[in-house]
Amino acid sequence: MKLKKVALASTLALATTCIAFTAQAADKKILLKTPIAFGSHLPALGTPIQWYADHITQTSGGTIKMKIYEPGKLVNPAEILDAVSTGKVNSGYATAGYWQGKLPASALFSAVPFGPEAGEYMAWLFFGNGLKLYQEMYDQGGYNVKVIPCAIISPETSGWFRKPIEKPEDLKGLNMRFFGLGASVMEKLGVGTVQLPGGEIFGALEKGAIDASEFSQPAIDERLGFHKVAKYNYFPGWHQQSTVFELLINKDTWGQMSEAQQSAVSTTCMATMTYSIAEGEAMQYAAMQKAKENGVEIRYWNEEMLTLFENTWMEVVDEKKKADPFFDKVWSDLTEFRNGYALWEANAFLPRATQNQ
Repeated sequence: MKLKKVALASTLALATTCIAFTAQAADKKILLKTPIAFGSHLPALGTPIQWYADHITQTSGGTIKMKIYEPGKLVNPAEILDAVSTGKVNSGYATAGYWQGKLPASALFSAVPFGPEAGEYMAWLFFGNGLKLYQEMYDQGGYNVKVIPCAIISPETSGWFRKPIEKPEDLKGLNMRFFGLGASVMEKLGVGTVQLPGGEIFGALEKGAIDASEFSQPAIDERLGFHKVAKYNYFPGWHQQSTVFELLINKDTWGQMSEAQQSAVSTTCMATMTYSIAEGEAMQYAAMQKAKENGVEIRYWNEEMLTLFENTWMEVVDEKKKADPFFDKVWSDLTEFRNGYALWEANAFLPRATQNQ
């Protein structure tokens, strides 16, 4: 009897394995042609999607591969959403803030001034209503895409300036490259803002076409050479305490995937979020130290300026809520989540000791 039970168990195990292999073999092989908005050489900004491409084949059992196209090689960064939606390409990697001209609420799924840090942001996305609202935004907008958060980074620098900014009047008349919702704040404070891709910022600073710029974290900005033309680097990054990056997949392509393939795509994105935040956190202090050695003054905004930025941001929020009902819906949901989270945040974390710089 014991031998019969062992034989039966072995037969069931073999059958289960065969079914799994058969299902995997039956999965349609898919090549994700993926234009990206950030060069894959940029740490924590472009490297995560390369890491994803290196791992999705294995996690999908060999049924999914990804081919990356550097910015502008197949599709310009600003056109990625439309290209994926229409099927020109079947996937793309960017950040939702790029689409705020078409979808005003999109920037709330990218980076929020004075908004959540990475842990809180992910909590809202995965355990609040964030992901549901994120997909709803694209569906309401008529875009034929499945959205999956696929990377996240911690705070950026607040900007590189040619001269010190000590008071509100020092901002007036500046021309500055600025991204996302923070640009609306700067514009209300008298700054002329432009949106430039990373590869064009250094040249614009060097030629004097712009007076200042924010872009990303210190290790990324270092690669782009901003320290050579602007010697005042301000913190904290009030406009982007964390930034989410998205993998967009054409819905027809998504629908062709098996449940196992869809799970592999989503789970590998969650793993990539871990990779991106860890990589970014590991390299910033060395980049900041190097910047100081190169004559950069690392400055922290004074209380007057931070209060000004925050008060102006709330004015921007009121304007955007009135202008777009879906922005209002997302903002209200995020605010409710953050109000609850605040009880945990206020009691759970130790304050960072003040350090002499």
